[in-house]
Amino acid sequence: MSVFLLNDQLIFPPVKFADSDGLLAYGGDLSSERLLLAYREGIFPWYNEPPALWWSPNPRFVLFPNEIKISASMKQVFKKNLFTITFDKDFEGVIAGCKEAYRPGQAGTWITSEVEAAYTKLHKEGYAHSVECWHNGELAGGFYGLQLGKCFFGESMFARISNASKAAFITFVQRAQEEGIQIIDCQVYTEHLASLGAEFISREEFITIIKKYQD
Repeated sequence: MSVFLLNDQLIFPPVKFADSDGLLAYGGDLSSERLLLAYREGIFPWYNEPPALWWSPNPRFVLFPNEIKISASMKQVFKKNLFTITFDKDFEGVIAGCKEAYRPGQAGTWITSEVEAAYTKLHKEGYAHSVECWHNGELAGGFYGLQLGKCFFGESMFARISNASKAAFITFVQRAQEEGIQIIDCQVYTEHLASLGAEFISREEFITIIKKYQD
């Protein structure tokens, strides 16, 4: 199956044309308009070097906020008040932490300077958000993503000390429940997120949900 080449037009091919790995298209830019269109269509960018690669995997890994799993050990972490969790206090620090994080099996990072600048711009425009985990006044972990309506599209997380990213994520999900967020897109499988209750759903179901709740 062919992978589509994007041009200056703000348009993506239907996600049904993605290949078996979820790769749909390449090229284009990381303008706010293109990125927002991509997320609204169930597509996200992920690449190590130009050109940009655009993905829509099937199945899709997601978490429904009401299905969050909090282990006994994490409950103890919260009881000890080891961390302070904030929202949108240091977006640039969080994306920089994600960029610098060591990830086993990955050579380098997909968060290039271009990606960093694009999502920081989306943050300033009110679409991208960060959750910070602080320990003794230092940024210990966190994550960031985009929110469109009642849908949150997670992008990346990091932890400099044990349990920091989990504490940030769990606190965010609890707040998401209060705010009526219906789905958190985790994109692709990780054992870390699976332990917190994330699961696979079909791309078709994912698209149906985000189309219903993104505005």
